[in-house]
Amino acid sequence: MSAVSNIRGVSPVMAVPFTNDGEVDLTGFRALVRHVSKSGVTSAMLFGFASEFYKLTDEERTALRSSFLEETRARDDFTAIVSVTDHATEVAVRRARESAAAGSGALNLLPPYMLAPSRDAVLSHVTAVLEAVEIPVIVQVAPALTGLSLEASSLVALARSHPNLSMVKVESIPPGRMISELAGARPSLPAMVGYAGVQLPDALRRGVAGVQPGSSFPEIYVAIWDAWAAGETDEALDLHRRLLPYISYWMQNVELIAQAEKTILTRRGIIANDRCRKPGWTLDRDEMDTIERFLKEFASFLY
Repeated sequence: MSAVSNIRGVSPVMAVPFTNDGEVDLTGFRALVRHVSKSGVTSAMLFGFASEFYKLTDEERTALRSSFLEETRARDDFTAIVSVTDHATEVAVRRARESAAAGSGALNLLPPYMLAPSRDAVLSHVTAVLEAVEIPVIVQVAPALTGLSLEASSLVALARSHPNLSMVKVESIPPGRMISELAGARPSLPAMVGYAGVQLPDALRRGVAGVQPGSSFPEIYVAIWDAWAAGETDEALDLHRRLLPYISYWMQNVELIAQAEKTILTRRGIIANDRCRKPGWTLDRDEMDTIERFLKEFASFLY
């Protein structure tokens, strides 16, 4: 299968585990990648907000990318997506080329947003990265997290002149209209819905290509996706309804969901430590109790 065709269904964003003293735990990260790759998914992404990319050194990013690609490159049916998050266009281009040369199957591009760059500057940045590589590129639109929005028409225009713009990760609130606009354009652009899949049912009705949640319980999202794909819509919607109170609470803050996911991963025995780098979110007693209720309620999915 091609790199793009693998990016469908559930495509988790990898967490980055740390040791007690705050160093990157590469052994734990490799264990997490192996677990996720066996959870029924055919792609995953590194260096999203769930990866705490904004708290990593360049050296750590290189080591993590190498580990990610080494753990996944043997699978022809799996696409490793590496995110380019650099604000400077020159650095983003360099990072994109390095990631492609290292063997990334696709890139996720988070456009620059700090200090409110102009729309033209943002589009020039995206264009430069698209022209720097030949592998598929996913453009991430996350206005709630970045304050930056790109309209569907601009992305479609870019895709007409740059065929490697293969997909858009939509984290608008709500995401549905943009998903439909991209699907109805010429050429049409497939979309992944992010934001922990809070609006996944609407996205599914609109024909979304996939969902990008975190990596602590991808099995639940796979069950929702598979039920919907099998025509068991009531089962899919019921399972999402059960999940929604948890993810909607955790998604109120990026640091909150990053901490909740790592605590879940630790409780599941997948990583050894639930530490996030400071500044972060400290779970209170009620939030810890919520995680325990979640683990109990969904125990049958979390093997």
